[in-house]
Amino acid sequence: MRYLFYVNLSYSFSVLRPIEIAINREGGTVAWFIPEGSEAEKFLQPDDHRLLTNKAVKEFAAHATLAPGNIVPDFFPGIKVQVFHGFDSGKKNKFNIRGLFDLYCTQGPNITQGFERISDGTCEIVETGWSKLDPLFTPHPETDKFRTDAPLILYAPTFSPKLTSTYALYDHIKKLLEEKDWQWIVKLHPKATDEEVLLYKELACDKLRFVETGEATPILQAADVILSDTSSILAEFALQDKLAIAFNSRRPEPWMLHFTEAHLLEEILEKALSSDQEQLLKVIEHGNAIHPYKDGKSSERVLSAINSLIDRGIGHLKTKPLNLIRRLKIRRKLKYYHWT
Repeated sequence: MRYLFYVNLSYSFSVLRPIEIAINREGGTVAWFIPEGSEAEKFLQPDDHRLLTNKAVKEFAAHATLAPGNIVPDFFPGIKVQVFHGFDSGKKNKFNIRGLFDLYCTQGPNITQGFERISDGTCEIVETGWSKLDPLFTPHPETDKFRTDAPLILYAPTFSPKLTSTYALYDHIKKLLEEKDWQWIVKLHPKATDEEVLLYKELACDKLRFVETGEATPILQAADVILSDTSSILAEFALQDKLAIAFNSRRPEPWMLHFTEAHLLEEILEKALSSDQEQLLKVIEHGNAIHPYKDGKSSERVLSAINSLIDRGIGHLKTKPLNLIRRLKIRRKLKYYHWT
């Protein structure tokens, strides 16, 4: 079987690499397509098979095209599979069947039920667990590089200008660097602005590491606490049964340590680092709802669901909507103007 990975942003690699391992184990073939100029290009490995043109994609003739993002070119060969790039963090349009995918591989009961409620018969919805988390439940060889003797805080804000905490928390993080014996890792979203990147890179010191990586597993495993805003990485981190802090979340939930005034950052971090057992029970309960799979085999379930649909075909699915405007936008981006 041949599988094409459609990648726009670097976060896609951490979702797709575990699936690639499962495919290789079964003797399948993987190719990657990354639009020219994407920030994800620098995260390709030398031995990755990258397809550079639409023509090459057609010739590869994948049986399935996988995308962690919300769109996939309809003219790419094979069934189209959504494998998700994050949990439901309360952002708009999380539950949206866009008429592009044949298969949604959902992470856990809450996402599965959300998509089943809006299912229109144009796709299959199969709960598989999330491939990205397979490595999270296995010690990563790079994790020890990030561990510290002092408490380690991971700051990983979202990118949306209306939701990000990068500017609101900057001065307070800078102050804590001077006053507290804590260690920090800062990982900004791939869509963060150049100004935000420069701002936090300049904070780098013996207490703060600024990292740019498509593989977040080692820092998720190493950190004692995570600080973010409205980002699905909070839920991802909390699945390790560790406490997560959200600033001005669009949708604060009981399992989060939530605060809305930036000057309270030190206080909320002190609470998180004290290992609040009552709060930890809420974290564990939430984890069971969003991702009960801790066997590290979600990638295998994803691959099984894909292969099952390849074998059966998509003739039983309803015809997808025309989606003319969306299809035109994708074609313009990829400079593909054919309709066959």
